[in-house]
Amino acid sequence: MSDWVITSKGFIPIPYLITEPALGGIGGALVPVFIKPNSPYLDSIDGKLVKSRAKPNFLAVGAGYTANGTWFVGGGTAGTIKKWRANYRLFGGYADVNMNFYRTFQNGTEGSFEFNIKTVPIYGQFTKQIGLSAWSLGLDYLFLNTTLANSNPLFNTPKEVNSIVSKLGLVFDYDKRDNVFTPDKGFRWKTSFAGSDDIIGSDYDFTTLTTSAFYYVPVSKQLTAGFRAEYQQIWGSPPFYMKPFISMRGIPVMRYQGSNTVLSETEWRWDFSYRHSLVGFGGAAKAIADGDSFQDSSWRVSGGAGYRYLLARKLKLRAGIDIARGPEDWAYYIVFGANWVK
Repeated sequence: MSDWVITSKGFIPIPYLITEPALGGIGGALVPVFIKPNSPYLDSIDGKLVKSRAKPNFLAVGAGYTANGTWFVGGGTAGTIKKWRANYRLFGGYADVNMNFYRTFQNGTEGSFEFNIKTVPIYGQFTKQIGLSAWSLGLDYLFLNTTLANSNPLFNTPKEVNSIVSKLGLVFDYDKRDNVFTPDKGFRWKTSFAGSDDIIGSDYDFTTLTTSAFYYVPVSKQLTAGFRAEYQQIWGSPPFYMKPFISMRGIPVMRYQGSNTVLSETEWRWDFSYRHSLVGFGGAAKAIADGDSFQDSSWRVSGGAGYRYLLARKLKLRAGIDIARGPEDWAYYIVFGANWVK
């Protein structure tokens, strides 16, 4: 697989199984992924020639359909412009999504509301390496043209039926991982501070802060530990589908939303043979609603185990399956590369 991708300009034809509980628990997508590795940067530091990693280039297109009638088409690219020491991402598509959202009322009861959301998302990011350091600085931009095919006055506002989100942000990124697919060691910290305003064509005024940290450490030759911490906060008046939510295996997407979220998770991988590995993971998170304190909010705990296969050894790309248990139910996930992708 490595030689096919690297030397033959091939692609990895991923017949992807969609297992997200919020989208019906089962579905499929076909996503051919083209990967072009970049040679490392060569720098002279104190008279010595030093190599540093340059992220590979990706190109992917695909379409998918799930058991609850959700479908999507889209594509994107990401990679490195070596002469600028810069990285970029650009994605776009169309999605017709059926999903439940939840709200707790003043009497303490919780209501579930099903929505059909039709949206055209476009996302772009450009970051520039600062000198020869592991730091990068840049901008990102999100555009969403969204329509609710059904609405509920107990949950959404009239403006949310048909609206545009336009959000521009500042991105700080520190990345010392040894590879972008399945890291064995290294640290990454990424922070984005963004705003949505009518000045840039948005129907909403709100500000977001997202900061994530990932740390990988080899405990032994066969055992690798990973740690993740994340914080999100939103100010202003966003549409309900833009509020922060807990993103962990075992918990459906958008199940727990709030004005801010905190999360910590760990994953341990045991390479019991050259190509075969077992993983175990677990974590806890809070979604803090408007008006609630940190102490008033409940911890949501999930965990599970999985299997990995070294699909392309020259790319250090592992793929496999995870089974997880959240607060309400079991779920399973097909994993391509690192589960913690940001």
